[in-house]
Amino acid sequence: TVLSQGHDVSCNSCHPLNGYGADGRRVSFGHKGQAGSRNAPTVYNAAAQVAQFWDGRSPDVEAQAKGPILNPAEMGMPDSAAVLAHMRGSPAYRAAFAAAFPGEANPITYDNVGQAIGAFERGLVTPARWDAYLAGDSTALTEQERRGARTFVAAGCTACHAGALAGGQVFQKAGVVTPWPITADSGRFNVTHQAADLYVFKVPTLRNVEMTGPYFSDGSVASLDSAITIMGRYQLGLTLTTSQVADIDAWLRTLTGTIPVPYVAQPPLPAGTN
Repeated sequence: TVLSQGHDVSCNSCHPLNGYGADGRRVSFGHKGQAGSRNAPTVYNAAAQVAQFWDGRSPDVEAQAKGPILNPAEMGMPDSAAVLAHMRGSPAYRAAFAAAFPGEANPITYDNVGQAIGAFERGLVTPARWDAYLAGDSTALTEQERRGARTFVAAGCTACHAGALAGGQVFQKAGVVTPWPITADSGRFNVTHQAADLYVFKVPTLRNVEMTGPYFSDGSVASLDSAITIMGRYQLGLTLTTSQVADIDAWLRTLTGTIPVPYVAQPPLPAGTN
């Protein structure tokens, strides 16, 4: 919370590390209780994605980390100078940054704040049963879960949700086949101002998707099976059967990984901070 204007909001407020990096709300609440405009995505496995934020406006976790601190609706700090003045007032932070950025005359810079947070985020990975199965453990998945993986591929879901993260690598329009019913958020268009990016969003990773609802950029869908059904209809033009949805749902739960508990343990607050 030391990086927020009111000292009451931290990165962990919206991305709780003991809750798979998502707070379970439709949108999160920041400085002075202000509501965000989009669902907060998980920070686990984020570093390996093509870009950050739903609209991809930051290229990596180091750049992304600097945004919410200065966002008036999130952590509310007035400017980077206020952040740095606060951190430079702590002997512990001065020592830590000097150690992390040796040889720099002034190691506490706003870019280095982003670098430090990003370095931590790059360790937020969650190996899952699916990884064990891919590594050769045929007993890691049940028959239904294996059937769900086959159904997921056969339906065409991997056109977007591909790779090690089952997503997070491309941008896609919401409503590829059938127009998306919610049009209040223009998506990536707000970043590029290109007509082709209207209603385009970064495809989210499906790692830990069981634990990171509600779903979609507006957090409008509470259940995983409903999200699967909606994706089939609007993105693929398919009416998935109840059994197909159940099988895909079962497979997606094999992507729920293990939280690195020692790595994310709450650290002591540096001396001299308040």
